[in-house]
Amino acid sequence: MGVPLYQAKAELFKTLGHPARIRILELLSERDHAVHELLEQIEIEPSNLSQQLAVLRRTSMVVSRRRNGEVVYSISVPEVRDLLLAARTILSGLIAVQGELGDELTDAASPARTR
Repeated sequence: MGVPLYQAKAELFKTLGHPARIRILELLSERDHAVHELLEQIEIEPSNLSQQLAVLRRTSMVVSRRRNGEVVYSISVPEVRDLLLAARTILSGLIAVQGELGDELTDAASPARTR
């Protein structure tokens, strides 16, 4: 019997649950990158980058190939770009809602006005 869809989704989001992996996917959404290019863009130790790339490779979110003696990574599923854009949209909406709630909380905490 296969894994339920909700469990597979949870595993996907768990894979995305590290800031370095998100940043790697953002960069690869723009274009393919060699490892040295990723290191230039992400403040991370080379060994940690290697670990994060291995996680993304194991889940098949990225693929690697050799080009002119260096390893180049790319996103294997173009919809990852859409997911990252959707996350940005969701965060923008949440920030707007939190801002509205923040205003409400600030108003509620203000000293009572005299009548």
